[in-house]
Amino acid sequence: MIKKLIIAIAFLTSFSFLVSAQNSETKTILFFGDSITAGLGVQQEQAFPALIQEKIDSLGLNYEVINGGLSGETSAGGVRRIDWILRRHIDIMVLELGGNDGLRGIDLSSTKENLQTIIDKYQRKNPNGQIILAGMQVPPNLGQEYTSEFQTIYPELAEENDLPLIPLIMDKLGGSEELIQGDGIHPTPKGHGIIAETVWDVLKEYL
Repeated sequence: MIKKLIIAIAFLTSFSFLVSAQNSETKTILFFGDSITAGLGVQQEQAFPALIQEKIDSLGLNYEVINGGLSGETSAGGVRRIDWILRRHIDIMVLELGGNDGLRGIDLSSTKENLQTIIDKYQRKNPNGQIILAGMQVPPNLGQEYTSEFQTIYPELAEENDLPLIPLIMDKLGGSEELIQGDGIHPTPKGHGIIAETVWDVLKEYL
């Protein structure tokens, strides 16, 4: 009887250890984007991915945020870079690319095709992973038609791939000097705080 009790205790102890080890595995969230994600013009800890990490840590969630932003990155550049990034397992990817395509007037079909390629590459490498698509917008200097068609890329990709969408990641910033830097494009630290809240409203459902 004593021998059976010892075996039972040993089994339960071993099982508890395995459960604890599984729970201790840190999952990863990749923010894959351009200078908005990278935090151009602000300190790294002020960029919205770092603010998301702070939120996650405050809630005791076991996720590591990776800032995969690169200033000046286009969707084509993202295609060239994604394979190297995906050498590491990524549980969730927040895809924020295309803004520089719009600023340069790149053909819209190319932008959509490149974003789809990034989505496909991620899903092949992480079939159980989750992509969250961040919608972008561009100034109307290239014409209303281009601007409107550009914005439709993101809801179309979200619907075609059954992905959650952050409709316009910078929509709440408007043209406020308090929220946008002097270049009229990049967020201030306070602007990044608002973006972090916008992203969190969608991201939290998948943690």
